[in-house]
Amino acid sequence: MCTSLDENDMASLRIHVNVDDTLKMLNDKVEALYRFRDHYFENRSIDEAKHKNQAVQKVLDDTLALLNEHQDLVVKAHRATFYYLKGKALNVLPHYSKEAEDFLSKAVKLDPKLVEAWNELGECYWKNDNIKEAENCFNGALNNGKNKVSLRNLSMTSRQKSVANAEEKRKIVEYGLSLAKEAVQLDPNDGLSWIILGNAHLSSFFGLSQSPKTLKLCLNAYIHAEKDIAAKSNPDLHYNKAITLKYQEEFEMALNSFNIASSYEPGWDPPKVQTTQLEKYLEQVTDFVNNSGRMKAKRLQQITQSIDAKQLGPYGGGSYTSLSGRTTVKLEHIEFEDLQEGLNEEKVILGKVVCSVYNEDGVPFTFCLVSKLGTCLAVTVFNLAESRGVIIGDSVAIPEPYVTDVDFKYGNKRFKFRLIRVETPRVMVVNGKKLGKDTQACVQMSIFKKFT
Repeated sequence: MCTSLDENDMASLRIHVNVDDTLKMLNDKVEALYRFRDHYFENRSIDEAKHKNQAVQKVLDDTLALLNEHQDLVVKAHRATFYYLKGKALNVLPHYSKEAEDFLSKAVKLDPKLVEAWNELGECYWKNDNIKEAENCFNGALNNGKNKVSLRNLSMTSRQKSVANAEEKRKIVEYGLSLAKEAVQLDPNDGLSWIILGNAHLSSFFGLSQSPKTLKLCLNAYIHAEKDIAAKSNPDLHYNKAITLKYQEEFEMALNSFNIASSYEPGWDPPKVQTTQLEKYLEQVTDFVNNSGRMKAKRLQQITQSIDAKQLGPYGGGSYTSLSGRTTVKLEHIEFEDLQEGLNEEKVILGKVVCSVYNEDGVPFTFCLVSKLGTCLAVTVFNLAESRGVIIGDSVAIPEPYVTDVDFKYGNKRFKFRLIRVETPRVMVVNGKKLGKDTQACVQMSIFKKFT
């Protein structure tokens, strides 16, 4: 038996189709809003950065007008999805929006399985510094399906928890790192996930061990992120990349990256502050190295004349054992003047401290060392416990020193000095004695995430 639709059925079907088409159109409009924000610099000069938020606001206003125009039609059949779209649109700007929170809260109450709404609500709470509620939202999204947004956001919120001891810190850092890795695995082409992975590695560097291998992992993640056009214009990327380069002691590249971060977000202060601090630090090191710590000539002469091979301590025997205890390295005592750039294998140097250099971050501990012949260079020590640095007049022996010759111009300033990087204080011999385990420690530092 054949049946036909009556006029009421046909009218109902047309309305249903019309509502679905309208909802799709509204979804496309909101997606276009985010695409405009995330790809703003794709066809614009970086000089347009100061106009970005204003331009996004204009597109937002147009989007909200369209949503409001069709609200009565769509909300009857797709209330949760409509509230989600409106909340997401209102959440596009960097600042917190109470209206966005209200719409997104309604959306997840109406449809607790709406993963995207949970994630948007979490970011909304985060903008309002409500980390606990943000984390609840991201977990709520994961309860309804594994997704990269929840994973990478939880990676960040997990690292903001306070900890009682070193073991808790280790677990939190490792947990955040595992979440970031999982987010990248879900979509290896998403640059934002790569940024978060880089930040997770950077947290590991500051929270667990200041290892150069960790810095390489950070930089590798940021390089991957730059392949994504949307992520490439993210100021977080360039800021945290600059922090990584700074601790790799690639100072010129670090300053350039801080400058790029400022260019993408002109009103954001941290890159400018970091630039000023790094320039000041480099100026001080240059000045102190070139002027032997600005020590008076008579005192400097007394210090250089007091340098004696006996101060090599255990390195005076011509060898040393690695921290692992597995490798014995033969050592030849050489003067500063004989050092080569890079790793000076099977060599040991001896000098005396003429000054320390103030560093806003406290890491690395920096001091200047002078040789018996009067040559001065800078030494940076990582993983040093607080208040365990050397003082003026101390003798310091460093095995297999890694040397970098810093020489570049930035703006109207030139920075030029020789630098030795020491990864752990435990390889140094100070006043004839090897430093112990109590001299080694790690530090913590904030990793930035902005909503752009």
